[in-house]
Parts: sequence; C-alpha cells; structure tokens
Amino acid sequence: MKFQIIIASTIFLSLSAFCKTSEKEVIATVNGRNIYFSEFDQTYQQNLLFVSDKIVTKEKVLNDLINRELGILRAKKANLQEDATVKQKMEDVLYHAQVSKDLEPLLKKIVVTDNDVKDYYSSFPEYRTAHILMRLSANPSENEIKAAQDQAFKIYEELKLHPDKFSELANKYSQTNVASLGGDIGFQPAVRLAPEYFTAINGKSKDYLSPPARTQFGYHVIKVLAVKDFASINVPLYKKIVYDKKRDAILEKYFSELRKDASVKVEKKFLK
Repeated sequence: MKFQIIIASTIFLSLSAFCKTSEKEVIATVNGRNIYFSEFDQTYQQNLLFVSDKIVTKEKVLNDLINRELGILRAKKANLQEDATVKQKMEDVLYHAQVSKDLEPLLKKIVVTDNDVKDYYSSFPEYRTAHILMRLSANPSENEIKAAQDQAFKIYEELKLHPDKFSELANKYSQTNVASLGGDIGFQPAVRLAPEYFTAINGKSKDYLSPPARTQFGYHVIKVLAVKDFASINVPLYKKIVYDKKRDAILEKYFSELRKDASVKVEKKFLK
C-alpha cells in the first residue's frame, strides 16, 4: 500500500507563527497517524542542543519525524516486533525504563563530597604501571595455561635478578600493544584495571615488581612506576567514580529486595 503523507502548511510559516501554534494542533499526518506540534517542537528544541554536520531546520526535523513513522509502520507491517533480536532489545528497553522509574528519586539524592573522594582514594590510589603479559584465550586449555604461567614465572625470576631489564623483556615477550613502550600503560584509576591486576599492586611503592598475576587476559608481571598524589588527581573523574559506586550500591540493594519476592533457581554446576 502506497504511503500517503499530508504535511501541514504551517511548517513553512515564520517563527512567530509557530510560537502561536497550539500544542495540540496537527502538523503532519502519516497514514492516519497524527504528529502534533508539541511532539515536533520538543524534538526541534532537542536537535538545537547538539552539534551536527547538517543545519537544523524545522522542515528537516519534521521530515525526520515523518521518516521515523514510515519506518515504524513498515516494521509493524513486517511483524518485526516478533523477531527474536527485536524482542531482546525491547526487553532491554523495558528493563532500563523500569529500573530508572523505580530508582530515579534515590539516584537524584546521591551526593559526592570531597571527603568521599578522599576516602575512596585512600583505598584505591592511582598507579602508573608497566606490565609483561602472557596472553590467554577466552577458554584456555590446561596446556595453554601452564605454558603461559611457566613463561611468566621465568620472566619474573629473571627480573628479580636484573630489574633494569624490564623494558627490554617487555618489548621482547609481552603480548600487548604497549610492549614497544616497555609495557608502560601510564597512570590508570583502579576502575580501569582488572581487579586482580590492581590487587597485585595496591599498597605497593615505586619499583615494586609483582609475581605473575592472572586476570581474564592472561598472566601479568607488573612493575609499579609511580603512585599519584591525591593533590594531582582528576577530581571530577573521581567524583564520577564515587557516584557510580554509590549508584551500584543502590542497584544491589534494589535487586536484593526483588529477589526476596521472586523464585530464582540456579544450576551451579554450570558456573564451575
């Protein structure tokens, strides 16, 4: 069936005319579905907030809304809402929408103070490190694990005798894109490091050399190059990190409460 589109002539009127338009007035009709001025105006105002490679005009915004309707109509005609992938994405939207609806009042109350940041940083300081990685695949065999572990310990033992050779050995053996830089990954907040990696260096001082530590990526031999003073940290970044921690605590409590009223059965044999 051929789509019929009726665009109200008001799209071509001046700005002053738009200001006088009723929010309930129909600005376009797409196969019987009305697009109201209020919807159009809200979308237009939102478009003005973002930089684009195209000039934001009212006609362009309306055409985008019309194209959206045409796409939705075509999807419904094809019964796309029954597609497994689409269903999964729709469920993801529902999940996030429900959690947001339930927790938005609590999340709005989160406050992160300077003392919160100091307390967090005292337990999770920022390190500059270099590492030599013996990489493992996602599902390594026992032989692969043993080979990587043996090689990592061999490198570690050599570095204990010759710590000045770290850059040389990183360049020779490390399986990362920073191997040529001596394995140096620069300063990184704890949240940007694998938990096992951070645990291996936390509380250590400059020039500390860690025994091989296994993460999801493989075996790391890690050297601490520097520890950042609190006065030098990126405060806005750490306030965001602390905010996320507080948010995660709220989420954990929220789902803990939901589980109390739900029937959840887990086959733990699959988690081994």
